[in-house]
Amino acid sequence: MNSPKLFVLSSVAGGGKSTLIQKLREKHPEILFSISSTTRAPRPGDKEGVTYHFLSKEEFEKGISNSAFLEWAVVHDQYYGTPLKFIEEAFQKGASVIMDIDVQGAKIIKEKLPKKIVTIFILPPNEKEWERRLRGRGTDSEESILKRIKNGKLELERQDEFDFKIVNDDLEKALNELEKIVFSNSN
Repeated sequence: MNSPKLFVLSSVAGGGKSTLIQKLREKHPEILFSISSTTRAPRPGDKEGVTYHFLSKEEFEKGISNSAFLEWAVVHDQYYGTPLKFIEEAFQKGASVIMDIDVQGAKIIKEKLPKKIVTIFILPPNEKEWERRLRGRGTDSEESILKRIKNGKLELERQDEFDFKIVNDDLEKALNELEKIVFSNSN
């Protein structure tokens, strides 16, 4: 990769972006992963510095005051943000970064780093399969699933704001498309 880029993947919940990022990084560990910060409480299986950087509300607000985040938002009464220092250090080393973020965060980053960002929207194959995936995870209540579907439909309406779209109907095919996008947009 000649010129480091920030590859931003967005999708509906259950669209498969985390799986695609994991598979891409297994094949290409030189692409770094940006870990978000949050004020939400850790869930079972969460690990500090792996799933999130867990901060107190006060720590997060201090970070906002000090411009420590590339972007941040309040979601369900909790702060979420992308640490700016990690992105800057990766670029200084010549490393590209991949991250998953919601459509609002992707838009903010695209406005701040228009020449450094490549946005990719991951689409589920269809609504029926998308709902099956959400329910199959077994981690959410029916109320939460219905909320994710409602929010996801709004996110799907914004897919045309992204540079690329990948339909995740076959994991290997979707991974190959993601690799092509990453390596054709790194120079």
